[in-house]
Amino acid sequence: MKEIKNISRSRAQESSAAIERLYITMRHLFNRGFYKPMGVSGETLREALLELRPEIYGSIADEKVELNGLLYVIERLPIGIEECRFINLTSDEGYSRSHFTPIIPPKRKRNCYRIDEEQMNVEITRGRSDIYDILTHLTFIFIESHKIKDKVLLDDSMSELSRDWLKLEQVVLQNNKLTQIEKEKAISHCANILGRSFSEILDIYDGFGTKEKPDRFLHVIYWLGKLAIEEVVDNNKRTITFSPILRERLGHHIHGEIWANNIKEVLKNNNLLQRPLHIISANMHSVMNSIYANGVLGAKYKDKSEYVIYEDLSASGSSDLRQKVEQFALKSGMISLPDTSGTNIDVQLFDTSKIDWKKSNFPNANIQGEAPVIIVMDYAFGEQAFETIDELLKPYKVEKEKIFLNVESVSIMGKAGILEGGKGDIMIPNAHVNEGTADNYPFENELTKEMFEGHGIPVFSGPMITVLGTSLQNKDLLKFFHESTWGAIGLEMEGAYYQKAIQSASRIRKSTNPNVKVRYAYYASDNPLETGSTLASGGLGTTGVKPTYLITIKILEQIFNINQ
Repeated sequence: MKEIKNISRSRAQESSAAIERLYITMRHLFNRGFYKPMGVSGETLREALLELRPEIYGSIADEKVELNGLLYVIERLPIGIEECRFINLTSDEGYSRSHFTPIIPPKRKRNCYRIDEEQMNVEITRGRSDIYDILTHLTFIFIESHKIKDKVLLDDSMSELSRDWLKLEQVVLQNNKLTQIEKEKAISHCANILGRSFSEILDIYDGFGTKEKPDRFLHVIYWLGKLAIEEVVDNNKRTITFSPILRERLGHHIHGEIWANNIKEVLKNNNLLQRPLHIISANMHSVMNSIYANGVLGAKYKDKSEYVIYEDLSASGSSDLRQKVEQFALKSGMISLPDTSGTNIDVQLFDTSKIDWKKSNFPNANIQGEAPVIIVMDYAFGEQAFETIDELLKPYKVEKEKIFLNVESVSIMGKAGILEGGKGDIMIPNAHVNEGTADNYPFENELTKEMFEGHGIPVFSGPMITVLGTSLQNKDLLKFFHESTWGAIGLEMEGAYYQKAIQSASRIRKSTNPNVKVRYAYYASDNPLETGSTLASGGLGTTGVKPTYLITIKILEQIFNINQ
């Protein structure tokens, strides 16, 4: 037993070292300005990722192509990137003023531009975490592309291609909508190329499709394989470059400063700047719906649980219901601030002095003193959390005057991976531990485990790990964090960065209230220790609705002094 534990720990240490190598290598390549992912310069990244074997990338170390991981990655990269030999990571450099149409990936807010047949530009406005995210995803799909190449090149001279590949090429290049028979023939050829069964491909096929390109799966596989073949046969290596302006700007909070100043300007223009402020990092629906939905839709849902309203509002095809609530909110104290800074973080402001509490979901609100203002910001991404909160908590400069903000609380409600339990469960952290460093941030959480008990949702409390990227985690390392004296209950990407910014503003810079209250609560989007429960296995569906709103309501109850 002791020997098994030592082996397990050794694997965790190897995984930790692999993550550190990835982190250092990516920073080195960024400073260098360019690299070739499947060449010598990308070798360390490839080797570290293959050694790490992250759960989200499934069978990356096997001969067969990983389908779920590929779908997860493709949804977070721009359509058409599989065709591009040159990928250029840039800052916001004015392409929005050009004729280029922005391409926004389905599952990740970032502007991308197809410059020509061979080049894709990807805007980085969310900090280093965005770069790590993209580079690991690209490394993964390039590794997978070479698995395809290995299956279709038949001889040592690398001149003969398999019949399956030639048939796939014929289907893709004709660029016509396929009949059912043609589609199934193409899937059969693909199955041989990918080392997967016909049914496995059939199950995931539609996930890759778009309205314009229902057969995009075949297109992605073909172009990944084609560029990999050309890398070997013609020595045309794919290249990733980092623009000089991106390298110059990164880490200087340019987008975060613009974002924070936009918020402060709107607060000032509405005479809200010196009111008590409560910041909530959440989404753009739960706070609004939690305050106003019952007043707008309550009669329709009489004698039903309030969570039925929230589920209906979250369902696809409910845009009319959502619009009704939003229109009411805009007339009752809410100000909407869509992002124009490049952070991709939208904001809502709620002036609680304009809320008719009798028509709200909180008729027992007990506001003492000045009516507070709630600032709701959409989710930040990794290190971007530090940039945004750090800038938001700074004094607002008006000519020569510095106006200090009266921030009474900062609340973080987010999705996270859980290490004990399942999707939809709730985690209440008491500390954030920054993976790969000695940084750790214990704090007094205003939310407690007991507050969430009795609602039919399992609740866990303890430290949480702030990871470099969810796509870099593997079971051995996560088991170590969970089963060792760390006793970690989950993993997420922003917590330590939020707390770092809050502590530096309140305790070191003295730019905000030294007794600022903090609230952290997460609901589980996945369990990376369970096969089939990783992020690549699909979304939460309605499972996430109740924990999302339960956490939101508990935060608002504290702000509104209910049951205190």
